[in-house]
Amino acid sequence: MNTSSLLILSALTVFTLGSCGGGDKSEELEASDTAKAQEVTNSAVSETFFQVPSPGEMLSFIKMVGGKNNKNTSFLNPLSNEKNYTDSKSKALNFGIYSCDLSYCSIFEIGSESIKYFKTVKTLGDQIGVATAIQPEMLKRLENNLSNPDSLGVITDDMYFSSFEKLEDSQQGPTLAMVVAGGWLESIFIAGQLVKYEEGSPAVERMADQKYTLENLIEFLKKHESDANVSSVRKDFEALLAEFNKIQEKDAEAAKKQSGDKMMLEGGKQLVISQENYTAIINKIKEIRNSYTLTK
Repeated sequence: MNTSSLLILSALTVFTLGSCGGGDKSEELEASDTAKAQEVTNSAVSETFFQVPSPGEMLSFIKMVGGKNNKNTSFLNPLSNEKNYTDSKSKALNFGIYSCDLSYCSIFEIGSESIKYFKTVKTLGDQIGVATAIQPEMLKRLENNLSNPDSLGVITDDMYFSSFEKLEDSQQGPTLAMVVAGGWLESIFIAGQLVKYEEGSPAVERMADQKYTLENLIEFLKKHESDANVSSVRKDFEALLAEFNKIQEKDAEAAKKQSGDKMMLEGGKQLVISQENYTAIINKIKEIRNSYTLTK
C-alpha cells in the first residue's frame, strides 16, 4: 500500500489497524470488538499504519466534553437522499458523509439507526468500488453490539479504514480524496449543530483548531485536483478556510493572560475565536455540506 499521500495529514489522530485473514471469522471478530475498544494504546505490531481524520474523532470529543446524552438525528443526512446520488462526485462525498453519520449513531448510542446507516453506507460503498472492504459480517457485528457504544465505534472505524485502504490500494485517488473530505465535513457540521458558542469552551476551541486540519485536507485535495470534481471540492474548502482565517491568532501565553487563566504557557500560538467568527464558520460549513447532500 502506498501511504505517501497520507503523510500530509500528520497533525491528526493516529489510527493503527491490522488486517484479518480470509474465511468466515464473524464470531472471532465479535468477540474481539470489546477487547479492542478497551485498549488504551496501540502497542501491537500492525501491517497498516497511516494517519487520516476519522469521522468519529471530533464526535467522540464532543461526547466526552458533555454531549453524551444527545440522541438527536434530525440533522443527519436523511437515508432517503441516497437514491439521488447518481454521479461519482456525489457518491464519493456522501459515502464519507453517511460514514460519519454512522459513526455518530454508534458513538452516541443510537443503535437502531446505526443499522440503517450501515446499510446505506454499504450500498454506496458497492457503487464506488469498496464492496470487498465492507463485509456482510460487519452488519452482524453491529447487531450484536447495539448496547455497547465502544464496540460500535471500533466496528464503524474498522469499516471506514478498510474502505480507505481499498481505495488507496486500487489507486482511486480522486474518490479517496472526496470520501475523506465528505467525512471530515460532516463531522464538523454535526459538531456545529451540537456545540453552542461559549467563550473558552473546549469544544469551541476544538472547532477553531479544525483550521489546521482543513489546511492539510486542502493540500491533500490538491494532489488530485486534475480531477474536476476534486478541484471543485477544493474550491469549496478554500472558501471555508477563508472564514477560519478570520480567527485571531495570539501567542498562547498572551491568550491565557487575557482569559484570566493563571496557568502560564511557554510560547506557541493559540486561536482566539469570537462568536462572530464561530457563527460565520458554522454557516459556511452548513452551506457547503448542504450543497453536497441536497443534490437532485
